[in-house]
Amino acid sequence: MELKLSRPICFFDLETTGIDIGKDRIVEISILKVFPNGNKESKTWLVNPTIPIPPHTTEVHGITDEKVADEPTFNELAPQIYNMIKDSDLGGFNSDRFDIPLLAEELLRAGVDFDMKNKVSVDVQTIFHKMEERTLSAALKFYCGKNLENAHSAEADTTATYEILKAQLDRYPELENDIKALSEFTTRKKIADFAGMIAFDKDNEEIFTFGKHKGAKVEKVLEAEPGYFSWIQNADFPLYTKKVLTAIKLRKLNTK
Repeated sequence: MELKLSRPICFFDLETTGIDIGKDRIVEISILKVFPNGNKESKTWLVNPTIPIPPHTTEVHGITDEKVADEPTFNELAPQIYNMIKDSDLGGFNSDRFDIPLLAEELLRAGVDFDMKNKVSVDVQTIFHKMEERTLSAALKFYCGKNLENAHSAEADTTATYEILKAQLDRYPELENDIKALSEFTTRKKIADFAGMIAFDKDNEEIFTFGKHKGAKVEKVLEAEPGYFSWIQNADFPLYTKKVLTAIKLRKLNTK
């Protein structure tokens, strides 16, 4: 079943130096852009992460320091990457918890003011886990009857993710072929930032999910303890979390 799209969607996959969203870097990114008319555009870049790639990570994706030594850095690629995704929704496999947060950190470090305010995301892994509980390779075999060749290649994983989503729509008639509906289905919990440090309560107001103010409304904490904002901004928190917190503070100031 082909996707019903009102705007483009970019399926993407990252290979990285590790799994720390705040500190690790991208070494390969592949994007498959699908347009409402069915046309597709695909691009893959190797990226010099400017930090060493740990040997145990190289064992997973096969990308070495030598392989990316002469490749462009993410800062150099950021304008091309952002230009490809800026008008699109996003899709991936485990993308809500890893790929999108890490991509956001890299774009913000490169000076690109990225946010998800006008986008939705579809995490194909969540559909798979809710329905079948498997991995990407098993998902491709289960839904499409194919073996995942060249696993942990960003391009292979990206294409597999796109094919799995289409097959999921064929298999589960209860899934609505609508990107916004699929985004809602694949959202695990309602959070304001990618790291899940700021969530929404039952009143749809932001609350902290960590530390001494866990469960407290963000606006009330910032008003009662202004230094808490400065502490977070100067501490080792994800850039996107800091961006969201700043927006909440400015919103509060503008309503006074």
